[in-house]
Amino acid sequence: MSEKENYLTIKESGSNELTIKKSRFITTMARVTNKEEAETFVNQISKKYHDATHNTYAYTIGLNDDQVKASDNGEPQGTAGVVELRALQLMKLKNVAVVVTRYFGGIKLGAGGLIRAYSNSVTEAAQAIGVIKRVYQEEIYFSIPYNRLDEVNHFLDENEIFVAHREFTTDVKFTIFIEESDLAKFENELTELLNGQVNFNNGTGRYNEIPVKEINYHEQN
Repeated sequence: MSEKENYLTIKESGSNELTIKKSRFITTMARVTNKEEAETFVNQISKKYHDATHNTYAYTIGLNDDQVKASDNGEPQGTAGVVELRALQLMKLKNVAVVVTRYFGGIKLGAGGLIRAYSNSVTEAAQAIGVIKRVYQEEIYFSIPYNRLDEVNHFLDENEIFVAHREFTTDVKFTIFIEESDLAKFENELTELLNGQVNFNNGTGRYNEIPVKEINYHEQN
C-alpha cells in the first residue's frame, strides 16, 4: 500500500455470530498488513475451532487488493471463501482477514443459501465491529492569543479539524492534523480570520482513524 493513501478497514479485531437454520456461523475478523500475518491469523482461528464443520476464509492486502486469497474449506466450490472476499471488496475494506467458522446444524442450505449465509456473516460482522477510515494527515502547529480562542475553536469545530492538543501558556498553542489537500485552504481561512496574526509550523504526518458512521454494506462497485 502506497504511503499517504486513505482507505477503509475494520476498527479492530473482533467476532460476530449468526444462527441460520440451526447452523452456527462464527465470523472472526482481524486487521493484517501482510500475507504472513493473514496466514497466521487463519491458522490460529482454524485451530481454535478445530472441531467445526468448516473454517472458510478470505483476506485482502494492499490498496489495490494486491494479495488476496480465499478458501471454501470443504464447502461447495464458490459458496464460501470467494463470497467472503467479494463481501470485503464490496465494502471497500483493505488489509483485512476473515474466517467464517460453520458448525453444521443438520439442515442443508443449498448453494444459494450458503452464499447468502457467508456473505451476510461477513457484512454483519464488519458492521458489528465497526469500520474506520485511515486518513493520512499532516501535523500543524500554531499559536493564538486567548481573546481569539472561542472563535478559533468554533472555526475548527465547523470545519471538522482534528485537534490533537491544546496547550495554555502565555498564549494558546494548537496541534492539529489535516489532510494535505485541505491544508492551503485551511491556512488561508484561519489567517484571514485572525487578520494575519498567526504562523504555522509543520510537524510529522501520520495516519489517523476516523469512524465511518454510514456505509452501504452491499454497495456495488
